[in-house]
Amino acid sequence: MSWKASLQNIWRGGAGKGPGTEPGTKPDKVAVVAAAQAEGASVDGAKRRTLPMPSILGPLRPPHALLPKATPANLRRFAETPLPRRAINIIKDRIASMDWQIRLRRGFTMAQVPDAVERMEILRRTLEQPNHGDSLRTVMEQALEDALVGGFGSIEMELTHDPQRPFALWPVDGATIQINVNWDGSRTMERYSQYTNRVGPEARIPLRDDELMYIRINPRSHTPFGLGPLEAAFETVNNFLAAHRYAGRLASNSVVQFALWMNETTPEHHERMIAWWQDEIEGTGRVPLLSSQEKPEVLKFTGGTDAELRLEWQKFLVRMVGNAFGVPPLMLGLESDVNRNTAKDLSDEAFRSTIAPTARLLADHFTRDLFHKRLGWPEFEFVFNELDARDEMQEVQIQTALLAAGVLTVNEVRAARGMRPLEDAGADSPQAKSPAPPMQAEE
Repeated sequence: MSWKASLQNIWRGGAGKGPGTEPGTKPDKVAVVAAAQAEGASVDGAKRRTLPMPSILGPLRPPHALLPKATPANLRRFAETPLPRRAINIIKDRIASMDWQIRLRRGFTMAQVPDAVERMEILRRTLEQPNHGDSLRTVMEQALEDALVGGFGSIEMELTHDPQRPFALWPVDGATIQINVNWDGSRTMERYSQYTNRVGPEARIPLRDDELMYIRINPRSHTPFGLGPLEAAFETVNNFLAAHRYAGRLASNSVVQFALWMNETTPEHHERMIAWWQDEIEGTGRVPLLSSQEKPEVLKFTGGTDAELRLEWQKFLVRMVGNAFGVPPLMLGLESDVNRNTAKDLSDEAFRSTIAPTARLLADHFTRDLFHKRLGWPEFEFVFNELDARDEMQEVQIQTALLAAGVLTVNEVRAARGMRPLEDAGADSPQAKSPAPPMQAEE
């Protein structure tokens, strides 16, 4: 059976109606807006079923809305502050800007899949523009944002009727996705549901396992949900914001740090002194002149140094936020006790321990959920090209040594770098495994 015939079988078996299509229902304003969005969110016959922003489209929000996370609003509010935003962007932007490729999985050869080049071109072209409004980078950025904030990155996968563009992808608000804990692993039983904050039959959109890509960071056995780095740093970020606000009020002189003590004065003198200070002195910059039998004494509440700003406490909280996200404090703005050697080591450690595992997790989801489950093409995989070596010269030296030792061929090296194989059959021959000897300079 050809790959086009297999796609046609999937189309016939996976077609279904979305919610809200029952006859006799009275359309309202919200339904009209949703219908217009659904009409615009169709790609070659693949219609989007999930809502892009159900919290905005919903006519009302019930007081006890069922959400997979206890505090999604607080998490996203924290994600908009400078410190967590910096940590999120370090991981998200680095992964979204990586070069990627589609290649055969281990265990498959070009002889076993004769149309591999054609299908890899189709997958590449479709992923570059997964829908009419997004590129693959914008889809990955939105999914990674939700995964890092709450551990619920979600992407909807729908099949089209065009063999040259077999699928379409849409980012989904992961905070509205609930997981069916009774899912038995079958393809016909729904595993996920999106709650739309509506009333009636449109309140829930069922989704099968092969219709939604659900990215969980730090999956655990006692709960179906993942644990995002911002969830782990929730209390730390809260303490940092409180300390930052206090330091801001203190530095802007909105917090009074001293007082005047006047001995043996009557309450009338106190009132006259307060009124005179507020009307004539405060905020004017004038030199106050006081005449009394005893000079007033200034009582200082603080030492007048930067220690009252709790800067060391804030630095400690910045380090804790960096630990939660797996990035060094250097990348979050703490540059003390760092030199060129330690900075490079910390940057490489952050790439190997945080960015690379997250990128591989996203690539595995594309391979397993999209290629294998949704399309039925298990012979292909999605990989990032920049995960093995960050230094370009180091990567070139390793590949040159492997070519010289006969471990790799030219086409294998080109495939690892995301390039097309050479049509010349000699590229896979033993003579092409080692590079040509360098030319000697003429005397």
